[in-house]
Amino acid sequence: MIQLKNKLTLEEFLSLPETDTIYELVDGTALPKYKNEQISPKFFHGLTTGSLFILLSKWSQNKGRIVIEWSVKLTRNKQDWISVPDLTYVSYQRLPLDWLKDEPCPVIPELVIEIISPGQTFGDMIEKATYYLQSGISLVWIVDTISQTITVLTSSSLPTTFRNQQVISHELLPDLQITPTEVFKNAGLIP
Repeated sequence: MIQLKNKLTLEEFLSLPETDTIYELVDGTALPKYKNEQISPKFFHGLTTGSLFILLSKWSQNKGRIVIEWSVKLTRNKQDWISVPDLTYVSYQRLPLDWLKDEPCPVIPELVIEIISPGQTFGDMIEKATYYLQSGISLVWIVDTISQTITVLTSSSLPTTFRNQQVISHELLPDLQITPTEVFKNAGLIP
């Protein structure tokens, strides 16, 4: 873990050396995304990430890009915030196809997806989702591999939890229709 005494600026955070630990910038502090061995991706998390990446990549062809663990520049409590969602979708309208730089996402994505890891709670993810929405992200999905649900949050409606064959769709994700069953079956978590 990187130990720091002073608050970091955005530039200082972005210039930190790469390590095996994924860090997020929160209130000027570099915090590990997964705080201990209990809160780290496990088998179900990895399978679900892969499933969502495959399904959303097929859908997003010619529409935008879906990226695993891509840091995003945001604002939280009027301070720079770098978050690392499990998956991020950005349309080519917001970030052109020819953009090719090895840096954090420079625009507000349409969708971020967080998959609950062991040791994290749904409440933890709701709090993070609230910050995402306040930062201008339009859609947040919270995926629970244990209950096999996907909760969709927007700034304009109450959270909605989708189960089984309930279809998830949204105007910002044209032509996407996906169900939790499809996601978890593709992940191998449903026989």
